[in-house]
Amino acid sequence: MSTVTLKGNPVQVDGTFLAAGAQAPAFSLVGKDLSDISLSGYAGKRKVLNIFPSIDTPTCATSVRRFNERASQLDNAVVLCISADLPFAQARFCGAEGLNNVATLSTLRGTAFLKNYGVAIADGPLAGLAARAVVVLDEHDKVLHSELVGEIAHEPNYDAAMAVLS
Repeated sequence: MSTVTLKGNPVQVDGTFLAAGAQAPAFSLVGKDLSDISLSGYAGKRKVLNIFPSIDTPTCATSVRRFNERASQLDNAVVLCISADLPFAQARFCGAEGLNNVATLSTLRGTAFLKNYGVAIADGPLAGLAARAVVVLDEHDKVLHSELVGEIAHEPNYDAAMAVLS
């Protein structure tokens, strides 16, 4: 179990957060068309997992916009924005913002992802949602970079995440 903060207040995060060099566990999450999407569906591509509580918060929305901007510069890589939001809300946000360089995935039927990736908020007002984190995987799902953001209200280190892909 890890500890992060939400506006300075400690929050427990369940599971073991993935470290660089680890093999990422398989997952099945929900795509924008309500289909089940697995990690294996992105085989052969590098993946940036932008994990956050909800698209409807300012910091989460900013992270999706920033990764969308940077994703257009990536070669053989995909940015997966993962939250508990329903696929309808994710699609509405991306459509309204004109974001088409990221893929959104919901933990709607994939709550095991939260614990398996060490991002399950276990207590506090956001219990049941994902802590803010970025995990970058190579073509074979090996972790190249991981950051569990210490303060949920802060943005991740975009430069560090993108640097391992250049």
